Amino acid sequence: MEYVKPTVIAEVGCNHRGDMEIAKELIKTAAIYCKADAVKFQKRCNRELLTREQYNAPHPNPMHSYGKTYGEHREFLEFTIDQHKELKEYCEQMNIVYSTSVWDLTSAKEVAGLHPAYIKIPSACNNHFRMLDWLCENYEGEIQISFGMTTHAEEEKIVRLFEDKGRSRDLTVYVCTSGYPVPFEDVCLLEINRVKDTYGERVKQIGFSGHHLGIAVDVAAYTLGASVIERHYTLDRTWKGTDHAASLEPEGIRKLKRDLMAAYTALHYKEKEILDIEAVQRNKLKYQEH
Repeated sequence: MEYVKPTVIAEVGCNHRGDMEIAKELIKTAAIYCKADAVKFQKRCNRELLTREQYNAPHPNPMHSYGKTYGEHREFLEFTIDQHKELKEYCEQMNIVYSTSVWDLTSAKEVAGLHPAYIKIPSACNNHFRMLDWLCENYEGEIQISFGMTTHAEEEKIVRLFEDKGRSRDLTVYVCTSGYPVPFEDVCLLEINRVKDTYGERVKQIGFSGHHLGIAVDVAAYTLGASVIERHYTLDRTWKGTDHAASLEPEGIRKLKRDLMAAYTALHYKEKEILDIEAVQRNKLKYQEH
């Protein structure tokens, strides 16, 4: 297997707590301290995405809610498209890639107008075929899709849509288990082999989107063939909000990038039987028959 340089995406999502200054601090820290390759936010049109009943219902976990109803909670955490434009410009200043997950057609159209390098489709919306069709027809950048909580038949339908539209070489698919956090036995890393064997020659690349604890699993995912590693990212895992507990703090993202680059540097065969670094030790230590 030929390994490509790993890409690390620090997924802010809504861990900014609805605060632009926190969002910019997350960008700056990801770029300068963590040395991540990209940050990713979320964009939702909550009136379109949620039914009236869902919008007006209480948050299922009230201690994590930023509003009296689930709809108010989601609106509190939502940035306008002008704010996303400001975040994209700040990412460019910090020399890190900006991206956003889109959850509905309105958001897809708004974000596509910012011309980011790529747009992400979360697992929850990967069967929104009207949105996928519109992006294939109207958005020129790369499209990334998570395969969490998705059947094999649904995966095939998604990839075939992109093939029919002539866009499959712009598609990255992520192996993912949808849970927050996910215990190690449910990460199911060998799904990377299945997805790579099935779609590796049909799409641009395979990624891994993890919601587990720690960073050891991500390095294993990379060695199995996931060249893009995406992890939720926060400044403080104890903050209010359901995603923080399944996120990495800056030190975790920094170490993840460090360890992935170490693995990338090491993953090749010897260029000759005795390396130069070994020759010195061989002359000094190797047993010689007298």
